[in-house]
Amino acid sequence: MKTPKRLEPLIENGMVDEVLRSLKSGKEAAVYVVRCGMETCCAKVYKEAEQRSFRQSVLYQEGRKVRNSRRARAMEKGSRYGRQEQESAWQNAEVTALYRLDAAGVRVPKPYNFIDGVLLMELVTDADGQPAPRLNDLEMTAEQARTYHAFLIAQIVRMLCDGLVHGDLSEYNVLVDKDGPVIIDLPQAVDAAGNNNARMMLERDVANMAAYFGRFAPELLTTAYAKEMWKLYQSGDLHAETRLTGMFEESNKPADVRGVVREIDAAREENEARKRYLDGVPTT
Repeated sequence: MKTPKRLEPLIENGMVDEVLRSLKSGKEAAVYVVRCGMETCCAKVYKEAEQRSFRQSVLYQEGRKVRNSRRARAMEKGSRYGRQEQESAWQNAEVTALYRLDAAGVRVPKPYNFIDGVLLMELVTDADGQPAPRLNDLEMTAEQARTYHAFLIAQIVRMLCDGLVHGDLSEYNVLVDKDGPVIIDLPQAVDAAGNNNARMMLERDVANMAAYFGRFAPELLTTAYAKEMWKLYQSGDLHAETRLTGMFEESNKPADVRGVVREIDAAREENEARKRYLDGVPTT
C-alpha cells in the first residue's frame, strides 16, 4: 500500500521497513500493520487535534503534571505552542500508561517506541496470526462471558493498584487473542489519586463491562465491583491479587469529610513521591 505521510520518516530512519496495510481508523488515531525487520508490528498514528472527534476533556487532564513551567504556562494560555505541547502530553499519556501497565503485569500491547506522534507497539493477534478481534465482535457462552468478565475485573484492579484508571473502557477497547482479553487505547487514562473524577470513571468502566457481559450472563448486571474495589483502594487494602465478591453495602454512617480529605492528600503525596523517585529527583 502507499506509505502514509506520517510514517515516511520512520521508514527513512530504518525504524519501519514496510507498511503492510491499514488496520483501523478511529476517533483519535489511524492504526497500520507494519514490518520492522522480521517482526510484524502495529503503528498507531495519532490524528491532529482538529481532526479528532474525541476532545481532550479537562476531566481527563486533571492531575497530569507538567514539570516545565514554560510549557505549563503556554498550555494554560492556549497559545499555538501551548496547544502543541498539550497535544504532545496527550499522546505521551498513552505511551507512559502502556509502559507502566506492561511492567505491572496488565495485559496491554507491549510498547516498542514512540517518535513524532507515531507509537510502535505489539500487534495483538489471534491463534492464526491475524489481527485479534475486538470483544464487541465476539459471540460467547454465559460461561465464557463470566470468565472474561472476571479476568477484566482483575485487570482493572491491577491497573488501579498501579494508580491508573482507563477512563474509556468498553467492549470496543478490548481485543481478544488466543490467551484472552487485551486492553487497548489508553490516551485518556487518569491518575487515580490526582484526578477527582477517577472514581466516576472507574465506575463507568466497570459498568460498561457488566453491561456488555451481562448480555450473555445476566447475573453480572447486578454486581458492584467498582464500589467494592474503590473502597479497598481508599483504605489501602486493594492489592493486585485481591479477590473481590462483587457485592457492596452502602454505609449509612455520616461521612467523615475531614478523614476523606486527609486520605486523598496522603495518597496524592505518596503518588508524587513515587513519581519523583522514578524520575530520579532527590527527596527530602
